[in-house]
Formats: sequence, structure tokens, C-alpha cells
Amino acid sequence: MRIDQYLSAVFPQFSRGFWKKALSTGSIHVDGRRISQCSRSVRTGQRVEVFLDGLPLEKHLIDAQQVLFEDENLLVLNKPAGLDTQPTPSRFQGTLYQGILDYLGRGKGAGRRPEIGMVQRLDRDTSGVIAFSIHPRAHRSLSEQFRQHEIRKTYLALVCGMLENEQGEFKSNLAKIRAINRVRSVARGGKPALTRYRLVRAADGVSLVEVELVTGRMHQIRAHFSEAGHPLCGDIRYDGVGRLHGLDIPGQLLHSWKLSLAHPVTGQAIDLKASLPRDWLPLLEACGFPAAMLRNIVPESD
Repeated sequence: MRIDQYLSAVFPQFSRGFWKKALSTGSIHVDGRRISQCSRSVRTGQRVEVFLDGLPLEKHLIDAQQVLFEDENLLVLNKPAGLDTQPTPSRFQGTLYQGILDYLGRGKGAGRRPEIGMVQRLDRDTSGVIAFSIHPRAHRSLSEQFRQHEIRKTYLALVCGMLENEQGEFKSNLAKIRAINRVRSVARGGKPALTRYRLVRAADGVSLVEVELVTGRMHQIRAHFSEAGHPLCGDIRYDGVGRLHGLDIPGQLLHSWKLSLAHPVTGQAIDLKASLPRDWLPLLEACGFPAAMLRNIVPESD
């Protein structure tokens, strides 16, 4: 079935012309890839995502529980999965950036225009620690720390299969292949990428790994583990499974767990950590991970 026919059938309140415009602005994704042609076919099992400010899309409100660190120079948040970090041509409302503008506008800095510096990005379905400079004097230092790989970034990921080694690294040059909308290792060109990992625990055909992102290339962790034959669970674009033990996986199971950096103005060492999202818990329990281990990385319910 054509994508415009499918959307018109699922959302009959909107015309075929409406969906044609939505496709032309890049607001429709199929299996993580932006689709622009009305004639594109979709089939059973594919994931269709709609990103439209004109649809019921609420602003993202940042609350105190999401704030891991804040002063007049630096803001570090625990980003939820399913939220875009920055605006796109087809979406502003409902992004983390928009949420920060609103948060700073009603907080301590009310009355002054926030100067948000995007020094780090997380994919839409990646959760966890993310840092922003919120004053020009902090931006240059923070950007330089990221550029020089002086900031330690540690992730947790649930990957398909049992890892052959308990620890190791992936080193390659990565480039985006636009024809397939994926990042791959290439023999020539691309940008150097280094990913280190350590197995936390394996259970029932999956492995929970701690990942150190030495460089910060687009889709680096997702591409490296997929090429190693262990794609992230839920990462359909990079050949990961979409279900575990009968449970749907909403997106790639990748979490920015820890961030260590020097304060961009004072130089003070800052170490921050974000617990795993609670919606990981049913999946990890279904895979057979011990409850005692999960209590250390997933917060208890309120």
C-alpha cells in the first residue's frame, strides 16, 4: 500500500493532500528513515512515525527530577527517550531544546534571553545524561572539551546475542551513506571513531554492555555494534529486533548513563549519572536479569 493511502486510512480526518504536504516537509519516517514520496510503499511490520506540530504534540515540560546539574553557565538533564534533542524544519514544539527555553524562561534566569549551546546530541530514542551550555562564556570551554575528547561519556546498551569477548573496542572511520540513511564503516574518507565496551551481564540471548564513547560520531554505538553482529535491541534501522519475549521495544535500548567533565568556568570536576528508564525493567526481567542487579541501575517506583 502507498504511504499516503495508508496514512489517509489510519487518520481519515486528514486529506490525502495534507499527507502529501507532510511527506514533502520530512515529517513522516518509515523504519527510522525520512520518506518524502507519496508513492513509497509500506508493508506489514514496518514502523511508521509521524512528526507534526499540527497534530496533538504537547510541549515538553522539564521538571526538577530531570535536572542533574544547573548553575548560570551549565545545565545537565536526564533526557527521556522518544524526544528530539533539537528542532528540525518540521518540528520545534515537543523538542528538548524548546523545553529548555521554557524552563529557563520561568526559572532563575527569567527576564533574560537564554543562550543555549548545543555541545552534545542524543538520538530521539536514546535517553540519559545530556549537557548544554546556557551562557556564552561557558560554550567555548565545553565545546573544546568535547572536541578534544576530554569528557568521559559512558552508556548502557542492551544488544542482541552473546558477546564473544567480555571487553573490547571498535575502531573505524564512519560515514553516513545517504542512499540507505545509515552510518557505516568505510575504507576511505569518513571520520575516526573509537568505541570501547565491557560486558555487564548476558542473559537469554542478549547482553547488557557498558559502552565508553571515546569519540562522538553520529550513530557511532549503533553502527559499531550492528557491524559486529550485535545490533542494539529495538534498533530496527540497524537490524535489531523489535520485540523481546512478546514485549514491544519502543526504540533502540541505549542510555547515556554517566558523564564526567570539568566545569566550563570553574574547572571543578563534575560526575553525573542517570538511572536507567523504568520502562527497561520489564524487558530486562523478561530476559532473566537478576533482580538484585536491576535494583542498582533502575530506580524504584515512587
